[in-house]
Amino acid sequence: MPVAKVALLLGASALFLAACSEPAPGGREAALPAPDVHPAPLTIPAVAPSSSPVGQAIDKAEWGTQLTPDQMRALLIRTQVLLSRAHFSPGVIDGADGDNLKDAVLHYETANGLPADGKLDQQVFERLAADSGPVMTDYVITEADVKGPFVEKIPTDYKEMAALDRLAYTSPAELLAEKFHMDEALLKALNPDADFGVAGTRILVAAPGPETLPAAVTLVQVDKAKRQVRAYAQDGRLIASYPATIGSSDMPTPAGEWAVNAVALDPTWNYDPSKLNFGDKSAGKLTIKPGPNNPVGAVWIDLTKDTYGIHGAPEPRLVGKTASHGCVRLTNWDARQLASAVSKGTKVVFMEAPQATAPAKT
Repeated sequence: MPVAKVALLLGASALFLAACSEPAPGGREAALPAPDVHPAPLTIPAVAPSSSPVGQAIDKAEWGTQLTPDQMRALLIRTQVLLSRAHFSPGVIDGADGDNLKDAVLHYETANGLPADGKLDQQVFERLAADSGPVMTDYVITEADVKGPFVEKIPTDYKEMAALDRLAYTSPAELLAEKFHMDEALLKALNPDADFGVAGTRILVAAPGPETLPAAVTLVQVDKAKRQVRAYAQDGRLIASYPATIGSSDMPTPAGEWAVNAVALDPTWNYDPSKLNFGDKSAGKLTIKPGPNNPVGAVWIDLTKDTYGIHGAPEPRLVGKTASHGCVRLTNWDARQLASAVSKGTKVVFMEAPQATAPAKT
């Protein structure tokens, strides 16, 4: 994929806005489906219930207003997994309340004809719980999970990043947390005695479902005010929503209508200090190798707006809670899910004001 300019000059003001920059050539470009392809709806694969008492308690969590802290955490974990399986992502599954969960509930309500207030109530929970499959399951750590390579830490300095052969995971625990869409702290809390570096270890994990959508996406809305990305099918149905990290007032995400150009999996990222307004400019031009902890994560959805894209993120727990350099960051798993359903030419609209209602049918 050609490397375009990595800064945007606005009018005569000479104000340069930092963008993410496109991945360098050599990133593995995915074959995009034809615009008229509509995959058949997918069902959640069979998941075996956990043998863990903690997992069983989460699976049995029910709506209530007078819950103990442990019961509330179980309820929130179950709710987050069910929202994820319904394609209304809460971001990381962490068993905690917050804006990402409220927004996922809001979009789930909108898509299912419920009063859209973003509040988890009995009606919403019971609708979600119609998916009665286990939300927790047991997983046996494999040799592939622990063989690495891993890196000791991910530096913040781009020059030090460029010296790494791969922006890999820092530990098997980080890999496993991302594999099951979980916050690493929750994974460890649910498995306090587990050695995540030993193959054959049985652990309790979430069962968030497949990383695919039930239909092709023909419209993507980036709601900058709500820090949300929404995906619509050809018939106007809202089929997915994701929390997103959006540009700041100093480094804003662009407005307007663009389109998907291509998808790069496992992308390399370029740092060019002559065209960007962040980082140590004395380092010169740098090439940051691929990996899940690459600054653009595990996938890049390239847009027709030069240097801008929708991409993954190295720290999923921060998605929706911090500002970007102008691009749109999703968790790596949400970015992969969206990337699997878009086509070259899929419309991408950047919105200034919140909008959770379906667009007019096209």
